[in-house]
Amino acid sequence: MRAFMVERYGAEAGVRAAEVPQPEVGADDVLVRIHAASVNPLDLKIRDGDFKLILPYRVPFVLGNDLAGTVVEVGAAVTRFSVGDEVYSRPGKDRIGTFAELIAVRQDDVAPKPTTLTMTEAASLPLVALTAWQALVERAHVRPGQKVLIHAGSGGVGTIAVQLAKHLGAHVATTTSTANVDLVKSLGADVVVDYKKQAFETVLHDYDVVLDPLGGENLEKSLRVLKPGGKVISIAGPPDAAFARELGANPVLRTAMAVLSFRTRRRARRRRVTYEFLFMRADGDQLRELTALVDTGTIRPVIDRVFPFESTREALEYVEQGRAKAGKVVVTMT
Repeated sequence: MRAFMVERYGAEAGVRAAEVPQPEVGADDVLVRIHAASVNPLDLKIRDGDFKLILPYRVPFVLGNDLAGTVVEVGAAVTRFSVGDEVYSRPGKDRIGTFAELIAVRQDDVAPKPTTLTMTEAASLPLVALTAWQALVERAHVRPGQKVLIHAGSGGVGTIAVQLAKHLGAHVATTTSTANVDLVKSLGADVVVDYKKQAFETVLHDYDVVLDPLGGENLEKSLRVLKPGGKVISIAGPPDAAFARELGANPVLRTAMAVLSFRTRRRARRRRVTYEFLFMRADGDQLRELTALVDTGTIRPVIDRVFPFESTREALEYVEQGRAKAGKVVVTMT
């Protein structure tokens, strides 16, 4: 089958098209013929080797982290799906490889595709929608009336997180550029800070939750807008010891992660707030919850551009160069 491979780590090496063997299907797996897959910043970080210590993929490997497609084979122990089912998924972190014609995925990491969406639209959702869910529902327990700040509201995670936070009853603020102010308002944002005109930390205050997909200075400034007892959840900040424990990392790696996040955690404590790092995980049951929200119109995908599968390299470059204006970039099979 055709696939796009990482043969060695590094941006210079990039990815290349190749013919690879069809995946083996385990007893608990479904084999999915992929119709579309989306591009995430995570793909670039994996390609470049940024996560080698915590996600030690053995090169060569197929890149790609979410998909929509049709089940074409089921393992002997599969009970939740049948051949012909239309599904979408973010495969487990040890089973990536969606820039390919076929993939074998554990049945617990798969969910029925929203009936109201095309394959292309559905493929844009799994990773970013699960990230938003795990940050706002699972970690922050957002409740009606709370104030939630979603940074980069026009980005892949942001477009879904703004809608989900609004569905949860929160008062939602977001940051974006001038060109996307109307978009994020249409997604439900109550307060929009145009970062080209205003510094969010000077106009927002007393927030309960901040979701930060940017890290760095943006993360440090986010601590200032929280009220005592508030929480910032970052998908781009330094990993912490809790994440290391989730990974089952050895003591040396746990200590290293604790050191990496020490400065941020100390600053958070001084402000009587908390900092958490989130690396989303695959979860088919959570995707089913999100499917229901999509099919009722509560959450809608936002797609920036669609590339043919043969142009997967160009799609990765498009995202890497920051050319996407809003939402997700998707590659589709012919």
